[in-house]
Amino acid sequence: MNAQEISELKSLLSSPKKIVIVSHRNPDGDAVGSSLALFHYLNKTNHLATVILPNDYPDFLKWIPGQDLILKYETQKEESDQKLAEADIVFALDFNAFHRTGDMQAVLTQNNALKIMIDHHQQPDNFAKYTYSDVSMSSTCQMVYNFIAYLDGLNYIDSNIATAVYVGIMTDTGSFRFKSTTSQTHRIIASLIDKGADNTMIHNQVFDTNSYNRLQLLGCALNNLKIVPESRAAYITLSQKELQQFDYKKGYTEGFVNYALSLKNVVIAAIFIEDLQQGIIKISLRSKGDFSVNELSRSHFQGGGHTNAAGGKSDKNLAKTVEKFISILPHYNTALHEA
Repeated sequence: MNAQEISELKSLLSSPKKIVIVSHRNPDGDAVGSSLALFHYLNKTNHLATVILPNDYPDFLKWIPGQDLILKYETQKEESDQKLAEADIVFALDFNAFHRTGDMQAVLTQNNALKIMIDHHQQPDNFAKYTYSDVSMSSTCQMVYNFIAYLDGLNYIDSNIATAVYVGIMTDTGSFRFKSTTSQTHRIIASLIDKGADNTMIHNQVFDTNSYNRLQLLGCALNNLKIVPESRAAYITLSQKELQQFDYKKGYTEGFVNYALSLKNVVIAAIFIEDLQQGIIKISLRSKGDFSVNELSRSHFQGGGHTNAAGGKSDKNLAKTVEKFISILPHYNTALHEA
């Protein structure tokens, strides 16, 4: 953001406003963390803020301070629509196109409130009055921290805000191991710990609360792991029947694709998850080096994201989707072997 925009935002937020904070469908740690961090900050600075998420999020995030106040659009539509109708400002966090909000797309498109986007994904749509977009950032949570700093508000950061920001940075950087983790990211993490973020507790809450069924599902996923050595690729499949066998809950498959990516000589990894309710195959893609799964997903699987982490979907069945994935890999073999 430039100095003029920051000055205008300081002026805009200098008096109390009704504000709605929205993130994408199937919220992850960065979506929930950034939304709650901004929620706490805005309420501490005399605004009336509400977080509305399109649908539910995994249990391993249902401890973050303030999460019990989140409205879920799919089950609280009437109240959510009322909050949006009354809003002076709508913050769009961790997404840059309204279609990423699922059933909220229409109401957000028609909403007349001033829009502010904070996001780190590629190729943002032009729907916001103020856009803070930076694909080099580790996470939207890191950007929310910067946004608070731009407003001269770092003194308002307490343990609740620090915890929420820490969750988003930790989860979106793969526990600080991805390329987007910079020295500045670590400096911010240090300041969050100083402000009250309990790093050990946060890690335990997110990563060390596995259920027996989730570990059994992981075993199934690893049993389904396949390698395409000529393309330095690996993939995992999970059918609806397999999900049901292990009493699947939202968030169970988080991180499964990284096991495929961890294989020696593998540069691209995918997981294909059957969702009969939506009639699609949900796809998560990961890569190493400079190989862009964002480009691959945008070109072939109606998705996108980051260079090394992207999502997509397929309207074909599970077998046909995997067949398509394998069929397009040879077109990328040169890039995959150079990565």
